[in-house]
Amino acid sequence: MDGRDLEIYNERTAECQFLRREVDFLRSDRDWLRVELFHADQRCSDLDADNRRLAGENRKLELRVAELTATLRESAAGAGDGKPPFVKAGLPSRRRRKRPGRKPGHPAALRPMPEQIDVHQDAPLPKDPAGRVSCPRCNACLLDLENHERIVEDIIPAKVVVTCYHTASGWCPGCRKRVESRAPEQPPAANIPHGQLGLNALATGVLLHVTHRLPFRQVSKVFADLPGLTVCAGAITRQAQRIADWLEKDYGQLTLELRSAPAVYADETGWRTDGKNGYLWVVTTPTQTLYHIDEHRSGDVIRKLLGESFGGRLVSDYYSAYSAMNCDKQKCLVHLLRELKETAEKSEAFAGSVFFRKTRRLIKEMLLLKGLWDDLSDERYTTRVCRLETRLDALADADYGEPHAKRIGKRMRKFKKELTPFLWEKELDGTNNAAERAIRPVVVARKISGGSRSDKGAAAFAKLASLLRTAGQQGKNVLSTIKGMLVAAWAAGNPAVVPKP
Repeated sequence: MDGRDLEIYNERTAECQFLRREVDFLRSDRDWLRVELFHADQRCSDLDADNRRLAGENRKLELRVAELTATLRESAAGAGDGKPPFVKAGLPSRRRRKRPGRKPGHPAALRPMPEQIDVHQDAPLPKDPAGRVSCPRCNACLLDLENHERIVEDIIPAKVVVTCYHTASGWCPGCRKRVESRAPEQPPAANIPHGQLGLNALATGVLLHVTHRLPFRQVSKVFADLPGLTVCAGAITRQAQRIADWLEKDYGQLTLELRSAPAVYADETGWRTDGKNGYLWVVTTPTQTLYHIDEHRSGDVIRKLLGESFGGRLVSDYYSAYSAMNCDKQKCLVHLLRELKETAEKSEAFAGSVFFRKTRRLIKEMLLLKGLWDDLSDERYTTRVCRLETRLDALADADYGEPHAKRIGKRMRKFKKELTPFLWEKELDGTNNAAERAIRPVVVARKISGGSRSDKGAAAFAKLASLLRTAGQQGKNVLSTIKGMLVAAWAAGNPAVVPKP
């Protein structure tokens, strides 16, 4: 074998060795791929099983959706308007709307002129180089000069005022405690590593949260944006609870005054506390309003609010809890009128019945007659009231074959003596609108905040809302009123011994 053959032999030998190594690598790769293929096949089998299971569930859901859709269409067709029952009916397009503003010939309703002017500021016209008054646009000399007074009302930008009260304290052997001096508008002292919130901040925070229905986080942002006061939402929440504790006696006094009122209007609505369903009760008069949050909706709640010996008249809807009160009552006629209308919309037989037409006309005549109290003579008014009561007795005592007429007639028979007292008392209203108007602001607050986070927070909201709405009903400045009550409460619990400068 010559040199060239040897070189070829060596090349072929090296190539064979390389190919053997490549074959070994490919065999190992093949074995690994076989294992992966096995696992992939297992995963495909699992996915196929899941797919078949989900397909079966999907078919069940499709059948359920089809059933609910058919039920919804049937209910909508039964309602007669082709819409789901939860969709409110729109107002008629040709409904005559009241024109906004005052009627022609009435004086304009303008803001009153300020009682005093605090700042006088001159705003002179520009002058040319020769000292003559000139036009700011074309520099021409102005003629026929006149002077004017333009009144502008503005507010002073808010700022944080930090006050350090230098107090003194001493041990009282009679009270057996340390007594510390306090200024009249200084909150009760608290050992905290930062400054306390003052009277104006406390009253403003309560006003924003309760009256203007801002959540505590928004109140915190208002304080940060306007006066630059840094306070977290949790601190404002705690301060609101402390204010409610300070004003506990005012809330109790309000409760006593309502118990002695000649007539009160009551209603209730839902209120969630810490995610649990509860109820917010309202008892109101033209000058006072009392809110109370309770987990129950039974008659014990209204008895607790008005007392067992309440001697006035209770105006309410037909909810059975109000029957627990042993007092004179007046039932809301608008609730009965609304019941007639809603029942007539659901039942054509009831809508065409004589009972529906006569009862609706009777209720409307009763409400219209009360508006003629001052226009009719006493004898004529009394005669018309007696006739209406006679018609009411006939409608309530008659026997009806239609189920809805029988049900509503039974209610009228049960509350027959509680439907007409407002016709004999001038200051009494035949509707429960006063309580519904009082409950509307807290319903809006509930929609914004979702309720309360704790029982103590719910109680604080009810107390503060009661006192602030009462102040508004009495025509008082709500902010000044809450500040005055706080100063009085602080003086009663911790008398100020530092004279006011």
